[in-house]
Amino acid sequence: MRVRAVAALVVGLSLTLTGCSAGAEPPSDSSGGELTVFAAASLSGAFDQLASGFEAAHPGADVRPITYDGSSVLATQLLEGASADVFASADERTMTKVTDTALAGDAAPFATNTLEIAVAPGNPLAVTGLDSLADSELIIVLCTADVPCGAASQNLMEAAGITITPSSEEQNVTAVLSKVKSGEADAGLVYRTDIQAAGKEATGVEIASADDFVNVYPIVSLADAPNPALAAAFVDYVLSPTGQKVLASFGFGAP
Repeated sequence: MRVRAVAALVVGLSLTLTGCSAGAEPPSDSSGGELTVFAAASLSGAFDQLASGFEAAHPGADVRPITYDGSSVLATQLLEGASADVFASADERTMTKVTDTALAGDAAPFATNTLEIAVAPGNPLAVTGLDSLADSELIIVLCTADVPCGAASQNLMEAAGITITPSSEEQNVTAVLSKVKSGEADAGLVYRTDIQAAGKEATGVEIASADDFVNVYPIVSLADAPNPALAAAFVDYVLSPTGQKVLASFGFGAP
């Protein structure tokens, strides 16, 4: 009886192993595969570093080159069918456009940011605040009102009772800063993190009321993410102490 039982066990184990080798795949590693991230333009430096850190922590992961643009531009692309695993927006209003649909569940806040005035190095035109930007002699560049940096700019100007006529309106904050750095504009409203990233290429002028209009950045893994397990892991990484330390090093505030 005992010999028969042992023989049956050996046969069963042999069949199981044969089945595995005949085509049954082992469980996939949830940390591996490609990851597509859509992120607000102001996150470019921080998220590039976060992507590198995430890949190091998940050796099988491959974060594709991150798509950076104005948050509303990215949200529109997602609503029109663009495929991505993770979306990080520069404000909650824009994120709501995505989470109010079946594209995503609840988003988590992961950072905050405020606006500053970007001017040429050393502030040669002596810009002191929002009042200075009402000077018709100055060439001012702003974000369009439908992207987070533009909406925050409009709120600041309305609260201060100031009207600014920009020479151009850009689709993302990176374009605004680029025009200031290149000398095409005398000043522009950008995030304080952009000023920090610009280094010696631009000077930031603080806005007294900026703290009254803080942008809260939310992140979400998308419902139709091609790699949902990796998407969830990336969101967790951004929210983790390690991720928060990276964001703080780029000047972002805690959520």
